[in-house]
Amino acid sequence: MIRTTYYYGGVNGKGTPPPVFDQIVDGTFWGVVNTTADYADGLASYYEGVFLAQGKSISVCIASNSYTTSDPFISALEVVRLDGTLYNSTDFGNFGLSLVARHAFGYSGPIIRFPDDEFDRFWEPYSLNSTVPNNRKLQVSGFWNLPPSRIFNTDLRATQVQPLEFTWPPMPLTKSTYYIALYFAHDSDSLGDGSRVFDVSVNGITYYKELSVTPAGAVIFASRWPLEGLTTLTLSPRSGSNLPPLINGGEMFELISLGGRTLVRDVTALNAIKSSFKNAPVDWNGDPCMPKNYTWSGVTCSEGPRIRIVALNLTSMGLSGSLATEVGKLTGLSSIWLGNNSLSGSIPDLSSLKLLESVHLEDNRFSGTIPPFFGGVPHLRELYLQNNNLTGQIPSNLLQKPGLELRTSGNPFLTQPPR
Repeated sequence: MIRTTYYYGGVNGKGTPPPVFDQIVDGTFWGVVNTTADYADGLASYYEGVFLAQGKSISVCIASNSYTTSDPFISALEVVRLDGTLYNSTDFGNFGLSLVARHAFGYSGPIIRFPDDEFDRFWEPYSLNSTVPNNRKLQVSGFWNLPPSRIFNTDLRATQVQPLEFTWPPMPLTKSTYYIALYFAHDSDSLGDGSRVFDVSVNGITYYKELSVTPAGAVIFASRWPLEGLTTLTLSPRSGSNLPPLINGGEMFELISLGGRTLVRDVTALNAIKSSFKNAPVDWNGDPCMPKNYTWSGVTCSEGPRIRIVALNLTSMGLSGSLATEVGKLTGLSSIWLGNNSLSGSIPDLSSLKLLESVHLEDNRFSGTIPPFFGGVPHLRELYLQNNNLTGQIPSNLLQKPGLELRTSGNPFLTQPPR
């Protein structure tokens, strides 16, 4: 579970409205952060999502978009490891969950969280004037999704054996697909010889038939339910049921299609290159290729299910430092353009880059000899090395390589091989 919290403190100037921006998890667009309404009420805004960790770390990015001109900000970031049984009807290999609503029904106190909820999920209060709160403590355990037992201390219920109908969540939904989990438990003191059996419907469509609620409790869920606009929940007593319907809690998430991730090997190599630069581009954070509109500066990526880095063009970016040897692990590269910078050190081994067609290292401070491996790169047609500090002889296999445009001028200590 990832939770981001935002409270705008006027970082962009007093009287400036809060910026509106995007948040991204592991290369997947999570959603738009808009704190304007909460900020007007003096409140913080929080967003919560559930994602499968794809590796040893998770990248969470906040990114400017076209909504506002001011910079994004963040107040708090939390990552909580969830029990593997939680929400496990979700295909987390292809989807993430973005929290829409999580409520303790019939409850009007402060947010229920840790230690009541072992994962520190936030259960917000939700009460209606037409319902009677139940303040008895119930002994429930073994619930799917492990809700805190405290949410079963209150409920929404009809005042008599008749349908209970209410709007939940309290705001309209965008057209999408949602995960819904509803939680029920019966207070045993009122059970006697009675029964509490009812149908549950969402916007008039039957969600679950003949739900029998007992003191042991029940949870019903839908992994993929299409919704749009305001949503009405209706609990309708079945014939023969002599106790009114009730509900204790509910969770709703929007399903987010995962946008794919850059091949881990490429990400690792590119991060090593980033570390070897003394002033890498400021946007070199998170996933290099995803989402597509947030690709790293100077990085070109492939399309399709296997996302590779296929070109680097950091010409005239004011870079200094060196070029890490890990560039040789970016085996999808067809071009490396690093001209007109201040990079120094030797040229790393690129012999493993069999797709390489164009290498531009001109107008830098590279030193050492020109490596002969360039002669064995099968498709290489451009090798620009002019205006560096290279020394030694130009490898004869480069001078003899058919179709190769080789530029080496401006290296005063570079010599031609003997004829």
